[in-house]
Amino acid sequence: MDFTIQSALVPVEQGYETVDVQLIDGRIAAIAPSLEIVGAVVDGRNKLLLPGFVNAHTHSPELWQRGMIPPTPLELWIAELYEFEPLDPEQLYLSALATAVETLLSGGTSVVDHLVMIPGREVESIAAAVRAYREVGIRAFIAPLMQDEPLTASIPSGGVKREHIPYQRSTQESIELLHKAIQEFHRPDEGVVILPAPTGLQLGTDALFEGFVELSDRYTLPLHTHLLETKAQQMLAHEKYGCSAVKHLKELGFLSSRTSLAHCVWLDEADIAILAETQATVVHNPLSNLRLGSGIAPILKYLQAGINVAFGCDGCASSDSQDLLEAIKIGSILHNVTDFDYRHWMTPRKAIEIAAIGGATGLGMADEFGSLTVGKQADLVLYDLKNLSLLPRTDPIGLLVLGRPAQAVDSVWAKGNRLVANGSVTTINVDDLRQQLFDRSQWITNRQSTKIAQVEAHYRSVMNLPEQIKGYS
Repeated sequence: MDFTIQSALVPVEQGYETVDVQLIDGRIAAIAPSLEIVGAVVDGRNKLLLPGFVNAHTHSPELWQRGMIPPTPLELWIAELYEFEPLDPEQLYLSALATAVETLLSGGTSVVDHLVMIPGREVESIAAAVRAYREVGIRAFIAPLMQDEPLTASIPSGGVKREHIPYQRSTQESIELLHKAIQEFHRPDEGVVILPAPTGLQLGTDALFEGFVELSDRYTLPLHTHLLETKAQQMLAHEKYGCSAVKHLKELGFLSSRTSLAHCVWLDEADIAILAETQATVVHNPLSNLRLGSGIAPILKYLQAGINVAFGCDGCASSDSQDLLEAIKIGSILHNVTDFDYRHWMTPRKAIEIAAIGGATGLGMADEFGSLTVGKQADLVLYDLKNLSLLPRTDPIGLLVLGRPAQAVDSVWAKGNRLVANGSVTTINVDDLRQQLFDRSQWITNRQSTKIAQVEAHYRSVMNLPEQIKGYS
């Protein structure tokens, strides 16, 4: 269906202009005042039109543990997360639906889902997420999260010899599983892309990474992984490789302009130079980095070095939301305390650029979406500037990024399809989704994890934390 958005406010170099925008055959056909009407008319008066944002890193199945896991560092948090992960593909379907809806209603038109799969039911898991994203209509980059080493291997040894139980799936089985997923589900023309996405060096062998690079090259796919999220991961990399994780990834051929790397908290100057040289993208996940005590990624340094940056919400058990505007706000103003030179600070307009074209660039899709450009696919969001949270009238983008917009999204288009109209998702019944999420869950106040006890003492020892009798809870 074609559209003409009339009298919308759009940002230009010296402020804002009021224009009409024609969307024909799913693409932006024209941007100018007083255009001829084509297709359905959308009233853009007193509304701000921006390119859709990219939720460049999340894990949709974590929705089922939103607000549940107490404050702990990643290495302990993930032990509890995996202990209670959902085991029904229908749950994964519902959590992907919810992730898509929350992303849409906070300005996102694309999501990179580093999908946690049900052991032994991996293909069903991927199929469930694909079904959900297709139904909502959001642009989906599904990255099956794969490892070939057990969780205990992700913590440095500290010089202590440790035995690890082999991981449930071999390296070759993981590579074959990904290949099958690509053949069965990869449909870029329909808005579904399958990404090779190992969990991270802390849980993957070189053979796994090299196998995924080969599949990426064969099918021209983006690559995605976690990188140096925590201090422990930095220590582990030097213990395993005798060099930084970034240098090792480069040696494996994993870094390129179509590689996106989640977190990147613990990089040094040499690492930054490598990312700039290879043109890899850093995905900034400020909420989970703070929630898990991982640290503050030096985003201003990355930007100054010319590294492309995107924003991600991360999963709902570590952020604990899929509100992109919240992630963008925190990810912008957080860095005002990391550099005293305020001229380096991130402006609201820069934040919007990072969220849109930065995310598209990290996926190798900047020519297709990410900006208000004639010829690009229509991934667009219209914000209601008469919404109470965006009043009184000052700077529209400043209000959007620095304020706390609530229910401010009026309309959303992805691939030219209108998925949100008048603030409501048009493609699925959100009331029914809410009811199903409620019915399939229960109030929990005192859940006890047994897996944390298996790793906590060693983690505290390696990280030079004092011994304690009681566990974290």
